[in-house]
Amino acid sequence: MKVLVTGGAGFIGSDFVRLAARKGWKVTVVDKLTYAGDMERLKPIQDRLDFYNVDILDKEELRKIFEKQKPEAVLHFAAETNIDRSVIEPSVFMETNIIGTIYLLELAKELGVEKFINITSYEEYGDIKEGERDEDCPLNPRSPYAVSKASADMLGQVYWRALKLPVITVRLCSIYGPWQNPERLIPMTILKALRNEMIPIHGTGDIIREWLYLCDCIRAVFALLEKGKPGEVYNVGSGERFKVIDIVKQILKILDKPENLIKFVSDRPGHEKRFAISSEKIKSTTGWSPTTKFESGLKSTIEWNLNNRTWLFKKLFYYEDLWSRLYKED
Repeated sequence: MKVLVTGGAGFIGSDFVRLAARKGWKVTVVDKLTYAGDMERLKPIQDRLDFYNVDILDKEELRKIFEKQKPEAVLHFAAETNIDRSVIEPSVFMETNIIGTIYLLELAKELGVEKFINITSYEEYGDIKEGERDEDCPLNPRSPYAVSKASADMLGQVYWRALKLPVITVRLCSIYGPWQNPERLIPMTILKALRNEMIPIHGTGDIIREWLYLCDCIRAVFALLEKGKPGEVYNVGSGERFKVIDIVKQILKILDKPENLIKFVSDRPGHEKRFAISSEKIKSTTGWSPTTKFESGLKSTIEWNLNNRTWLFKKLFYYEDLWSRLYKED
């Protein structure tokens, strides 16, 4: 299969690219290579793909790539994703996540792409006080990031309903695993614990999130690429939900670090307290189900970071600046 992957040097997109290349597919990667992208993730298969250092907001360059590569499918992973940063720099998120998605949808329609996998987020549902949300539940985004992803989500659905572009929408829960940048809770906690630095936790850390290991996430994307129905929306989650504070304490215990490294900081405005989604639809449609339990996935993630400290610490400069702007003590 000939696939074009946006954000293919990012945390999730690169895992898809590595597996697709090993399957012998013709893979084209488009990535702006911001702090979130890293060519080291693609090093093992770099000679088996076509890479373009292009911003998805550059429509004319995108057009040249589409016309040259003629992809059968587009996997759209590229996005600005840091929820905290979206509060202080919302326009960046609106431009990349909404306008960039529009350009990709337009080109995919114009050039006859056979499948468009639009990767979005369960953040779009907003706070879920009890039970779990299925794909028919209304969206209630509570951050600029979530608003931008909900907009991209709905745009994809409009392109299916109005123009019959075969878009499949994928709403992911919180993904974790190897190669994740330390803007996210788990790698940030590992990095700071290894350096014996204070670990900032919003509010009391009682926010509940649903966690899915990276390889299970990518298996779900492949399953939907093969068996997903155009125009449909699919939640992708694990059913495993934990408080942020409990995960941090679990990491500290595994690393034999003291809990007094935890530093509680001001809560994020409008911070949702609980996320929980139903993944029954993808299971019944494709037969996919997660295979990695959180305890096992967390240990594997910690082990990977311990074995790749050089890469993890390389990210420190950018994140020290970001943390100084985002995390303030009460």
